[in-house]
Amino acid sequence: MEFQKSQLQAIQHGTGPAMVLAGPGSGKTLVITHRIQHLIEQKHVRPGEILVITFTRAAAGEMSARFQKLAGMQSQVTFGTFHSVFFYILKLAYHYNASNIAGEEQCRKFLCEAVKMLELDVPDEGEFVSGILEEISSIKNDRLNLEHYYSKNCSEEIFMKLYREYENRLRRENLVDFDDMLSMTLELLEQRQDILAVWQKKFKYILIDEFQDINRVQYEVIRLLAKPENNLFIVGDDDQSIYRFRGARPEIMLGFEQDYPGAARYLLDVNFRCSGEIVAAAGRLISQNRSRFDKDIRTLNRQGAPVSVREFKDAQEEASWILNRSAEYIRQGIPPEEIAVLYRTSNVPRQLVSRLIETNRPFQMREVFPNLFEHWIAKDIISYIRMSRGDRQRSTFLKIMNRPNRYLSRELLANSELTDFELLKELLGEKDWMVQRIEDLERQLSLMGRMAPFAAVNYIRKGIGYEDYIREYAAYRRMKPEELMEVLDALQESARECGTAEEWFRYMENYGEELRKQAADKQKQREGIVLSTMHAAKGLEYAVVFIMDADEKIAPHSKAVLEADVEEERRLFYVAVTRAKQKLHICWVKKCYGKEMEPSRFIDEIMN
Repeated sequence: MEFQKSQLQAIQHGTGPAMVLAGPGSGKTLVITHRIQHLIEQKHVRPGEILVITFTRAAAGEMSARFQKLAGMQSQVTFGTFHSVFFYILKLAYHYNASNIAGEEQCRKFLCEAVKMLELDVPDEGEFVSGILEEISSIKNDRLNLEHYYSKNCSEEIFMKLYREYENRLRRENLVDFDDMLSMTLELLEQRQDILAVWQKKFKYILIDEFQDINRVQYEVIRLLAKPENNLFIVGDDDQSIYRFRGARPEIMLGFEQDYPGAARYLLDVNFRCSGEIVAAAGRLISQNRSRFDKDIRTLNRQGAPVSVREFKDAQEEASWILNRSAEYIRQGIPPEEIAVLYRTSNVPRQLVSRLIETNRPFQMREVFPNLFEHWIAKDIISYIRMSRGDRQRSTFLKIMNRPNRYLSRELLANSELTDFELLKELLGEKDWMVQRIEDLERQLSLMGRMAPFAAVNYIRKGIGYEDYIREYAAYRRMKPEELMEVLDALQESARECGTAEEWFRYMENYGEELRKQAADKQKQREGIVLSTMHAAKGLEYAVVFIMDADEKIAPHSKAVLEADVEEERRLFYVAVTRAKQKLHICWVKKCYGKEMEPSRFIDEIMN
C-alpha cells in the first residue's frame, strides 16, 4: 500500500508522545491500524500491551475489525471506549458487574421521580430532565464545585435539590452512572499507586482516536496510565471538535504539546474525500477561528464545481428547490443515498419533510426527528382549539387552565371528567373576580371557534395572552423566550394553508404517521435522500450536500454569544461543508415566520 509521507511518518513514530492532526477525509483510521501493526511487527511490542480507545462502541468495533483484517488474525490488542476500559478497571477493583451500571433510561427515570417529588411544574419535563442530566455530567466531568455552580435550567436551590436526590438515589440502589465510571476510575488511580502500577505495566502503548472530543476526567486518567514512558499516540482534528455541550474540551488537544514538551506532531494534510473547491472553501471558513492549529489542507482530487450559494424568499421556496435539484442529481445517476440535506437544528427541515411526504419521495433520517405537534406548546395550542370546537374533556381543560395563569385550582374539577363552566362559576361562589376569568375564557373560546386555524393561533398568542405565559416560563427555566416563540411560529405557519381545524388536524396526523414509520421501518431508513443535523453527519460523506437555512441566529445559533461559542459553531459548519465530496449547495432564506433574516456570516467567510 502506498502512503502519503505524513501518514508513513505517523505510522513509524517511535516511542514517547505524539499528536496526529488528521483533517477531514485524511485516512486517520488507516494510520491507527497500520501504526498498531508497525508496533507489533517492527517494534516487537506484545499485542496485549496496546490499548486503543475510541468514543463509541461502533467505532471501537470497526477499528478492531479493520485491524484484524489487516493483521489476518485475532489479536490481543485491547479496543474499547473510555467507558468500557474504565469500567473494566473498576470491575476488577470493586467487583462491579453490569447490574451496577445505571443506563440512560434509568438515570432519566430517577431524575423524573425527583422532579415529581419536588412538585416542580415543568410542562417540558423531557427537555428539562435532559438539560439537568447534561449539567450533572458537566459537573462530574469537569470536577466542578457544586456549591458555586450556576444552573442553566433552573434556580440554584432547585438544581441542588435535584442533584442531591439523584445522587442519593444512585447510592441507595448501589449504582454508578456513566460519568461516575470516569471520576471513580480517576480517584482509584490517584489513591492506589499499586493498582495504577499494574495498569501502567499492562498498557505500555496507548492510542486514542477523535482526541479532540476528550473531557477533563478522561484526560487525567489517560495521563496517569501513560506514565512513565508516555507512549501516548493521539489522533484528532481540533477543527472538528463540536461536542462542548457534552463535556468535550478542545483546549486539551490545543495544550497537548505544553503538557508533553517535545511531543512529535504529524499533520495528515491530504483530504482524499472532497474536491479542490470544497477543500479551499472549508479552509477559508475555518481559518477565521483563532483557537486552532494552523493547517494547510490540500487534495489530490480534481478541482470540481464551485460551491453554490442560493437565497430564497422563504422556507417553502427553499424546500421546493432542494427537492427539484436533488431529483435532477438522481436522474443524472447519483444514488439518493449519496445526497444529504444538513441543518443546524432539527426544527429547521419541517417544510422539507412535509414536501417529501406530500410527493411520496423516500427519505431517511440520521436521528429521531422531533414531531412539532407533540411539543408541549403545540399540545397547549391544540387544546385551546379543541375547546373552542366544543371539547370539554377535563384533561383538555387542565392543559390550558392556567396558561396564562387564571389562578384556578385543579380541585375545582376533582369530581368530573367533563368541564362544566356553569358549575365552575357556582363553585367559585362570591369570588366575582374568579368568575369573571371563567366568563372571559368562555367568550374567548366562542370567538376562536369562528376563526380559521392560523388566525386562532394568533389570537391565542396575542389576544388570550399565551405569549405572556411563555415569557414567564422562559424566565423560570432560564431560557431565551425566543426559543419557545419559535415553536409557536412554526406551529402557526403550519396552519396557514388550512381552512378548518379538521383539515389542520388531518395534516398533523399524516405528518406524525410518516415520522413514526421513519422511526420504525429500518429497511426504509437505508433508502432515499438523507436528512441529518450537522452533529449527526460527522464522520460521514456524501456526493452531494445541501446545507439548509444558513442564516444568522440559526448558524451560528442565537445561543452562541461568547467567542468560544461562535468558534464552535464555525467548526460545526466546517464539519457540514466537508461532508460533501463533489457538490456543495449552501441555502439561506430571506424571511422566516414573517421575520427578516440575514445570511450567515459563514457564507461570506467561505466565499471571500
